[in-house]
Amino acid sequence: MACKLCPRLVVYREQIALEKRRAYRDWEYWGRPVPGFGDPDARVIVLGLAPGAHGSNRTGRPFTGDASGKFMYPVLYQTGFSNQPLATDRNDGLILKDLYITAALRCAPPGNKPLPAELANCAPYLTRELEGLQRAKVVVALGRIGFDAYLNHLRRGGRLPSKKPYVFEHGAKYRMADGRLLLASYHPSNQNTQTGKLTRKMLVQIFEEAGRMARA
Repeated sequence: MACKLCPRLVVYREQIALEKRRAYRDWEYWGRPVPGFGDPDARVIVLGLAPGAHGSNRTGRPFTGDASGKFMYPVLYQTGFSNQPLATDRNDGLILKDLYITAALRCAPPGNKPLPAELANCAPYLTRELEGLQRAKVVVALGRIGFDAYLNHLRRGGRLPSKKPYVFEHGAKYRMADGRLLLASYHPSNQNTQTGKLTRKMLVQIFEEAGRMARA
Protein backbone atom coordinates (compact mmCIF):
# COMPACT_ATOMS: atom_id res chain seq x y z
CA MET A 1 0.00 0.00 0.00
CA ALA A 2 3.04 2.29 0.28
CA CYS A 3 4.49 1.65 -3.21
CA LYS A 4 6.95 4.34 -4.33
CA LEU A 5 8.06 2.88 -7.67
CA CYS A 6 6.67 5.76 -9.76
CA PRO A 7 7.83 9.14 -8.37
CA ARG A 8 5.49 11.15 -10.65
CA LEU A 9 2.45 9.20 -9.43
CA VAL A 10 3.47 9.39 -5.78
CA VAL A 11 3.74 13.18 -5.97
CA TYR A 12 0.45 13.51 -7.84
CA ARG A 13 -1.68 11.18 -5.70
CA GLU A 14 -0.44 12.81 -2.49
CA GLN A 15 -0.74 16.36 -3.82
CA ILE A 16 -4.37 15.75 -4.84
CA ALA A 17 -5.08 14.25 -1.42
CA LEU A 18 -3.84 17.43 0.25
CA GLU A 19 -5.32 20.02 -2.10
CA LYS A 20 -8.66 18.22 -2.53
CA ARG A 21 -11.61 19.37 -4.57
CA ARG A 22 -13.86 21.95 -2.93
CA ALA A 23 -16.85 19.59 -2.95
CA TYR A 24 -14.82 17.06 -0.95
CA ARG A 25 -12.85 19.32 1.37
CA ASP A 26 -14.21 17.48 4.44
CA TRP A 27 -13.04 14.11 3.13
CA GLU A 28 -9.85 12.41 4.22
CA TYR A 29 -8.53 11.35 0.82
CA TRP A 30 -7.11 7.84 0.39
CA GLY A 31 -4.10 9.16 -1.56
CA ARG A 32 -2.40 5.76 -1.96
CA PRO A 33 -2.40 2.85 -4.44
CA VAL A 34 -5.97 1.58 -4.86
CA PRO A 35 -6.37 -2.21 -4.57
CA GLY A 36 -8.85 -4.26 -6.57
CA PHE A 37 -11.96 -5.55 -4.84
CA GLY A 38 -14.88 -7.90 -5.27
CA ASP A 39 -15.75 -11.57 -5.15
CA PRO A 40 -12.56 -13.69 -4.81
CA ASP A 41 -14.40 -16.54 -6.56
CA ALA A 42 -15.58 -14.30 -9.39
CA ARG A 43 -15.96 -15.70 -12.88
CA VAL A 44 -15.88 -12.17 -14.37
CA ILE A 45 -13.01 -9.69 -14.00
CA VAL A 46 -13.40 -6.01 -14.88
CA LEU A 47 -10.07 -4.45 -15.88
CA GLY A 48 -10.07 -0.66 -16.00
CA LEU A 49 -7.49 2.06 -16.50
CA ALA A 50 -6.51 3.71 -13.20
CA PRO A 51 -7.98 5.51 -10.18
CA GLY A 52 -9.57 8.89 -10.80
CA ALA A 53 -7.92 11.78 -8.97
CA HIS A 54 -11.03 12.70 -6.99
CA GLY A 55 -12.79 9.35 -7.32
CA SER A 56 -10.85 6.23 -6.30
CA ASN A 57 -7.88 8.30 -5.12
CA ARG A 58 -10.34 9.85 -2.67
CA THR A 59 -12.41 6.82 -1.70
CA GLY A 60 -9.85 4.03 -1.96
CA ARG A 61 -12.06 1.72 -4.04
CA PRO A 62 -12.17 1.31 -7.84
CA PHE A 63 -14.84 3.27 -9.71
CA THR A 64 -16.20 4.65 -6.45
CA GLY A 65 -17.18 8.28 -6.08
CA ASP A 66 -16.71 9.44 -9.66
CA ALA A 67 -18.72 9.82 -12.87
CA SER A 68 -17.51 6.51 -14.32
CA GLY A 69 -18.75 4.63 -11.28
CA LYS A 70 -22.07 6.46 -11.28
CA PHE A 71 -22.54 5.22 -14.84
CA MET A 72 -21.26 1.67 -14.33
CA TYR A 73 -22.63 0.50 -10.98
CA PRO A 74 -26.30 0.84 -11.93
CA VAL A 75 -25.46 -1.38 -14.92
CA LEU A 76 -23.78 -3.94 -12.67
CA TYR A 77 -26.85 -3.91 -10.44
CA GLN A 78 -29.20 -4.32 -13.40
CA THR A 79 -27.19 -7.26 -14.74
CA GLY A 80 -26.98 -9.03 -11.36
CA PHE A 81 -23.36 -8.38 -10.47
CA SER A 82 -23.92 -6.10 -7.45
CA ASN A 83 -26.38 -5.80 -4.59
CA GLN A 84 -27.01 -2.07 -5.08
CA PRO A 85 -26.73 0.55 -7.84
CA LEU A 86 -24.75 3.16 -5.87
CA ALA A 87 -21.09 3.34 -4.91
CA THR A 88 -20.10 6.30 -2.76
CA ASP A 89 -17.44 5.08 -0.30
CA ARG A 90 -15.76 1.94 1.03
CA ASN A 91 -18.40 1.49 3.74
CA ASP A 92 -21.53 1.95 1.63
CA GLY A 93 -22.56 -1.72 1.80
CA LEU A 94 -21.77 -2.51 -1.84
CA ILE A 95 -21.14 -6.21 -2.50
CA LEU A 96 -20.06 -7.56 -5.88
CA LYS A 97 -21.41 -10.95 -6.92
CA ASP A 98 -19.35 -13.17 -9.25
CA LEU A 99 -17.35 -10.10 -10.29
CA TYR A 100 -14.00 -8.59 -9.34
CA ILE A 101 -12.80 -5.10 -10.33
CA THR A 102 -9.18 -4.06 -10.79
CA ALA A 103 -7.12 -1.73 -12.98
CA ALA A 104 -3.99 -1.63 -15.09
CA LEU A 105 -2.55 1.06 -12.78
CA ARG A 106 -3.01 1.38 -9.02
CA CYS A 107 -2.31 5.12 -8.65
CA ALA A 108 -4.07 8.11 -10.16
CA PRO A 109 -2.07 9.46 -13.14
CA PRO A 110 -2.09 13.14 -14.17
CA GLY A 111 -4.65 13.70 -16.90
CA ASN A 112 -5.64 10.01 -16.71
CA LYS A 113 -2.61 9.30 -18.91
CA PRO A 114 -0.15 6.80 -17.43
CA LEU A 115 3.34 6.48 -18.85
CA PRO A 116 4.46 3.12 -20.30
CA ALA A 117 7.07 2.78 -17.55
CA GLU A 118 4.41 3.31 -14.88
CA LEU A 119 2.18 0.61 -16.37
CA ALA A 120 5.21 -1.69 -16.48
CA ASN A 121 5.97 -1.01 -12.80
CA CYS A 122 2.41 -1.95 -11.87
CA ALA A 123 2.27 -5.03 -14.09
CA PRO A 124 3.57 -7.55 -11.50
CA TYR A 125 0.80 -6.56 -9.09
CA LEU A 126 -1.81 -7.02 -11.81
CA THR A 127 -0.39 -10.40 -12.79
CA ARG A 128 -0.47 -11.64 -9.21
CA GLU A 129 -4.07 -10.49 -8.88
CA LEU A 130 -5.20 -12.04 -12.16
CA GLU A 131 -3.53 -15.35 -11.40
CA GLY A 132 -5.14 -15.43 -7.95
CA LEU A 133 -8.64 -15.25 -9.45
CA GLN A 134 -8.58 -18.88 -10.48
CA ARG A 135 -12.29 -19.27 -11.28
CA ALA A 136 -12.38 -16.32 -13.69
CA LYS A 137 -13.61 -17.14 -17.19
CA VAL A 138 -14.23 -13.67 -18.65
CA VAL A 139 -12.20 -10.45 -18.59
CA VAL A 140 -14.12 -7.26 -19.44
CA ALA A 141 -11.53 -4.69 -20.51
CA LEU A 142 -12.82 -1.14 -20.10
CA GLY A 143 -10.88 0.94 -22.59
CA ARG A 144 -7.81 0.35 -24.72
CA ILE A 145 -5.32 0.58 -21.84
CA GLY A 146 -7.14 -2.12 -19.87
CA PHE A 147 -7.33 -4.22 -23.04
CA ASP A 148 -3.60 -3.85 -23.73
CA ALA A 149 -2.81 -4.56 -20.08
CA TYR A 150 -4.40 -7.99 -20.37
CA LEU A 151 -2.59 -8.76 -23.60
CA ASN A 152 0.69 -7.70 -22.00
CA HIS A 153 -0.08 -9.91 -19.00
CA LEU A 154 -0.34 -12.91 -21.33
CA ARG A 155 2.82 -11.92 -23.21
CA ARG A 156 4.81 -11.74 -19.98
CA GLY A 157 3.69 -15.26 -19.21
CA GLY A 158 4.74 -16.52 -22.63
CA ARG A 159 1.15 -17.24 -23.67
CA LEU A 160 0.81 -14.65 -26.42
CA PRO A 161 3.37 -14.57 -29.27
CA SER A 162 1.95 -11.36 -30.77
CA LYS A 163 -0.64 -8.71 -29.94
CA LYS A 164 -1.32 -8.00 -33.62
CA PRO A 165 -4.39 -10.24 -34.06
CA TYR A 166 -6.19 -8.57 -31.13
CA VAL A 167 -7.81 -5.29 -32.15
CA PHE A 168 -9.56 -3.11 -29.58
CA GLU A 169 -13.10 -2.08 -30.46
CA HIS A 170 -16.30 -2.01 -28.47
CA GLY A 171 -17.86 -5.46 -28.31
CA ALA A 172 -14.79 -7.28 -29.64
CA LYS A 173 -14.25 -10.67 -28.01
CA TYR A 174 -11.38 -13.09 -28.19
CA ARG A 175 -10.76 -16.54 -26.75
CA MET A 176 -7.31 -16.27 -25.21
CA ALA A 177 -4.57 -18.85 -24.73
CA ASP A 178 -5.25 -18.99 -20.98
CA GLY A 179 -8.80 -20.14 -21.72
CA ARG A 180 -10.44 -16.88 -20.71
CA LEU A 181 -12.66 -14.76 -22.94
CA LEU A 182 -11.43 -11.19 -23.40
CA LEU A 183 -14.39 -8.85 -23.96
CA ALA A 184 -13.69 -5.24 -24.93
CA SER A 185 -15.78 -2.19 -24.04
CA TYR A 186 -15.36 1.54 -24.28
CA HIS A 187 -14.45 2.99 -20.90
CA PRO A 188 -17.40 4.55 -19.00
CA SER A 189 -15.58 7.88 -18.74
CA ASN A 190 -17.41 11.19 -18.92
CA GLN A 191 -15.83 11.79 -22.31
CA ASN A 192 -17.48 8.63 -23.69
CA THR A 193 -20.81 8.68 -21.88
CA GLN A 194 -21.56 12.39 -22.31
CA THR A 195 -20.91 12.22 -26.05
CA GLY A 196 -22.97 9.06 -26.54
CA LYS A 197 -19.96 7.02 -27.66
CA LEU A 198 -20.91 4.64 -24.84
CA THR A 199 -24.58 4.37 -23.89
CA ARG A 200 -26.13 2.54 -20.97
CA LYS A 201 -27.67 0.03 -23.37
CA MET A 202 -24.25 -0.71 -24.87
CA LEU A 203 -22.70 -1.35 -21.45
CA VAL A 204 -25.66 -3.46 -20.33
CA GLN A 205 -25.14 -5.65 -23.39
CA ILE A 206 -21.47 -6.09 -22.51
CA PHE A 207 -22.20 -7.29 -18.98
CA GLU A 208 -25.12 -9.44 -20.07
CA GLU A 209 -22.78 -11.19 -22.47
CA ALA A 210 -20.09 -11.49 -19.82
CA GLY A 211 -22.62 -13.19 -17.54
CA ARG A 212 -23.71 -15.62 -20.28
CA MET A 213 -20.13 -16.53 -21.15
CA ALA A 214 -19.16 -16.95 -17.48
CA ARG A 215 -22.00 -19.41 -16.96
CA ALA A 216 -21.35 -21.35 -20.18
